[in-house]
Amino acid sequence: MKDSVDAIVAQWAQVHPGMDVSPMAVIGRLSRLTRHVERELQAVFAQHGLQPGEFDLLATLRRADTDGAGLTAGQLAESAMVTSGAITNRLDRLLAKDLITRDTDPSSRRTIRVGLTPRGREVVDAALRDHVDNEQRLLSALTTDQRDELEGLLRVLLHDREGAG
Repeated sequence: MKDSVDAIVAQWAQVHPGMDVSPMAVIGRLSRLTRHVERELQAVFAQHGLQPGEFDLLATLRRADTDGAGLTAGQLAESAMVTSGAITNRLDRLLAKDLITRDTDPSSRRTIRVGLTPRGREVVDAALRDHVDNEQRLLSALTTDQRDELEGLLRVLLHDREGAG
């Protein structure tokens, strides 16, 4: 079975026969798959009126806010690994959609706490169900053993990169 990356790797191997271009086979496929997957994930989020970054924030609130007190903007920024400016823009959009609340922390007037509205909880739960179904579909070409193996291999690579930063 050949794919689009095979042709690119073969061309480079012809141009530079003494160079080991085999890493391009892995990285090229990861890169192309990332673009395909991101498009298909965005389509599901759009069905729920969300952008991917908005879903990430709602999902973070849903899984991390176990006591109902909400999270601080700083906690959200840390979890999402984006700038506070990006968080502010996303929060403004989610607030306008009535999916979150943003209130001053009663114990510290300088701290803002963000929580889900009842509508926000409904939207994120519905989006999550469709998101997981979509992810299942995206991985359906793999057997369970292949998925487990791929997950393990990707964990090794991600651990290496996260440890390097």
